[in-house]
Amino acid sequence: MAAHRTPARRRRARRGSLERPVNTRLYRSAFLFLSLPLLILAFSIVRPGALPAPLLPPNFDGATTKQLAINFASAAPDRSPNGLGALRAGQWFRDQMAPYALPVSTDTWQAKIPSLGTVKLRNLWAVAAGQSSDAIVVMAHRDDTGAGPGANDNATGTAALVELARNYAQSSGRLVRSAHTIVFLSTDGGAFGGLGAVRFVTHAPFHVVATINLDAIGGTGPPRVVITGDTPRSPAATFVETAAKRVLEQTGVPARRATIVDQLVDLGFPFTLYEQGPFVAHGIPAVTLTTAGERPLAAFTDRPERLSDTRLTAMGRAAQQLIGSLDQGLELAQGTTSFVWAGDRIVRGWAIELVLFTLLVPFLVGVVDLFAHCRRRGISLLPAARSLRTRLGFWLFVGFAFYAFKLFGAWPTGAARPPNPTTTAAGDWPVLALIALVIVAVVGWVVARHRLVPRRPVGADERLAGETAALLALAVVALLVLATNPFALLFILPALHAWLWLPQVRSGKPAARAFVLLLGLTGPALILLSLGGRYGLGLDAPWYLLELVALGYVQVPTVAITLGAAACAAQLAVVATGRYAPYPEPGERPVRGPLRELIRRLILANRARRRVTEDRRRAFGG
Repeated sequence: MAAHRTPARRRRARRGSLERPVNTRLYRSAFLFLSLPLLILAFSIVRPGALPAPLLPPNFDGATTKQLAINFASAAPDRSPNGLGALRAGQWFRDQMAPYALPVSTDTWQAKIPSLGTVKLRNLWAVAAGQSSDAIVVMAHRDDTGAGPGANDNATGTAALVELARNYAQSSGRLVRSAHTIVFLSTDGGAFGGLGAVRFVTHAPFHVVATINLDAIGGTGPPRVVITGDTPRSPAATFVETAAKRVLEQTGVPARRATIVDQLVDLGFPFTLYEQGPFVAHGIPAVTLTTAGERPLAAFTDRPERLSDTRLTAMGRAAQQLIGSLDQGLELAQGTTSFVWAGDRIVRGWAIELVLFTLLVPFLVGVVDLFAHCRRRGISLLPAARSLRTRLGFWLFVGFAFYAFKLFGAWPTGAARPPNPTTTAAGDWPVLALIALVIVAVVGWVVARHRLVPRRPVGADERLAGETAALLALAVVALLVLATNPFALLFILPALHAWLWLPQVRSGKPAARAFVLLLGLTGPALILLSLGGRYGLGLDAPWYLLELVALGYVQVPTVAITLGAAACAAQLAVVATGRYAPYPEPGERPVRGPLRELIRRLILANRARRRVTEDRRRAFGG
């Protein structure tokens, strides 16, 4: 009887072989560099101080303000730009300022809004002169989308603006002028990406040193202080802490802030629907006081009967106290910086940038060692680099086609501002244009793949070369991201550290390779999850992101870097799925190039179709 034999266990490939080319010890050792940045980050955590409250108690009249808001919403329920309601709303603001001897100035301009076209907009402002010409701007947008009365968003902000102006009016018998000039700004186009704020900050006839934006302050929701800018900057921490403290004193509720992850996403992908954003982007500290969420209020819920007397009074008094605090100590709260709130403390932005850069170091060390490994083995990276070049050419072609479609009017056009998520522009996908873009991309891929399809068995060394070339290119992409916005490394670091291990799991199970590939996509997914969840876009988030690109809010350099990363990801994916082929040598290429071969196939297909049609005609004729 034959002895039973135990199946031999599969031996693990040795370190440094083609199956295990990544130097894991060197990679792990590189994380030691992270110790010092983490220590520096820990010491950079501070608790910012707040400016003292004014000596005089607030006298903001919440009942009067609520009645003003109801009157305003009733007089002009549809305040969408370029309509009669917008003119009526502007006249209402002038009429309310008239008794206070505060003359109203007007700035009129035209802007293009997706789904509305070119409209005429008007910013209105009244000025209470102070001892200094440096201006503190208190603002609120008076327009709405026209879908409802906008009682909270933003009749309450406009009414509060009038009530606050009353305290600084000449007719109120002020004996002492404020230290700074106070500007009461009523913007237009605020419900459509903050167009009025952009116009004012770029054409302001004042030297603005601080801005307080009042938006939907009469709701039942928790009070919030919004600080996100259109660039990875934040208002001075002292300014923000002062705003939060004044809100806490008047409402008895701590002001809500975004979570730490959301704050990091906002720094990596600056995006806001509130009007403090353009001011912060121009280096002017600005905050928004609100009781609403990230997404504008729905029209059917934003009605006068839903206004809260208590919350409107408290938020108005908080705004009044904040103006007083800034007026007497603004020099301590000027400028912009970057930071992340963690409880009642802040983490300095430069310390976070240092940590993100240090997290890049282990990947750079690992990929350089992988390159050296290929050199030691005599593995040529040139064919792999040419394959990557072809893929990059395809993705750049897709990007070029997208912008070409924009020139022909396939995408929504307008100012480079975020569309309102509640409008049709945010959810109406141009299906035919997207299908046409896909068809163009498929044609481009048919041409490009002519040089990328496998024509012979591909060896393990060639697959390693393909991965190494893509990882080296990803390192270049990461450095470009570092140069443009270091906080955006948050979106690419998961891909770097996950995909570095693709050469290590290439010979493993398909599920392991798929998991590593998907793990690297968690960074970009954060942007879509943020747009879909925080701003209520849901499944419309991908189209909304493309719309931001089409409008120019996401700029061309960012798009080009993203397309470069997509080319690297595509090459790593085809290696992982066994579909990779190095760029063919001259002797391996077909006689005809990709374009000539495509034309030849189209001609032959047309001839065959004609031949079949002619044969059928003859058969029926016979």
